Amino acid sequence: MNVVIKVDDETRNKMIEYYKDKRRDKKIPYVVFQAEDEDTVITMYESGKVMFQGISADVDASMWAVIEEQKDKKEDPKKSKYYNSSSVGSDEVGTGDYFGPIVVTASYVSKENIKFLEELGVADSKKISDETIKKIAPKIAKKIPYRSKILSNKEYNEKHTARLNMNKFKAILHNNVLYQLINEEKPKYDYIIVDEFAKENRYYGYLEEVNNIQRDITFMTKAEDKNLAVAASSIISRYIFLKEFDKICDDIHIPLPKGAGKEVDKAGEEVVETYGREKLDEIAKLNFANTERILKTKII
Repeated sequence: MNVVIKVDDETRNKMIEYYKDKRRDKKIPYVVFQAEDEDTVITMYESGKVMFQGISADVDASMWAVIEEQKDKKEDPKKSKYYNSSSVGSDEVGTGDYFGPIVVTASYVSKENIKFLEELGVADSKKISDETIKKIAPKIAKKIPYRSKILSNKEYNEKHTARLNMNKFKAILHNNVLYQLINEEKPKYDYIIVDEFAKENRYYGYLEEVNNIQRDITFMTKAEDKNLAVAASSIISRYIFLKEFDKICDDIHIPLPKGAGKEVDKAGEEVVETYGREKLDEIAKLNFANTERILKTKII
């Protein structure tokens, strides 16, 4: 059993202390530590995500998930200075989906537009149905300045290497849309906010070969819940992702599932059977484990 949760810095430090005597010596890129507790292996990533693997993974993960949930209940994001502000925020969609592109959007939300977004029910796109997103995203896009970037899986596969991994892709794309929005729209903002997928030093390290870098960024976990610019960006990104995803399904006449579960493997087998292995190069992220599972069941 595998369970993945995301923790903030406070819980992260508690976990580092808690598992310090149970760590494995093995060094893994982008991993803070890996520990073994009874029959569960715990892997903490630099992104803030923690994976629990083993028979009791759900039990071990729940202990830390409850701590995060209790924090969320105590905090009222609407009282935060990051919520009640004019801000630029960015968020991405598609990084966990085998099929479909990666979409990153940066949006500018002024204090004057907070009420407008609240009345639409704007929140993290993962908490809103796709049908609702299709209804409200066009309204947001007409009112809120934004910039989006779509990275097709074909381009992702062509450029993906050990040095250009998923987090580096994300950093480059976030920087691209943030820099473009701020320099073209010249908005008057209090904060630039990015949902933290890498620590600040690591984020800027990913951009070492980029010429135009947007700085003065505030990185925070669960930013979609704390800032409406990030939330608006998550909705616009999801809307674009859904449109691009539907185009792929219409093109190949196969209803593709989202995510990266077992149902994705079945659809992948159908794609290979119908169009050949090369089709995956265009519509799938080949470095996902799904590819190995799909291809080893087929003779190509």
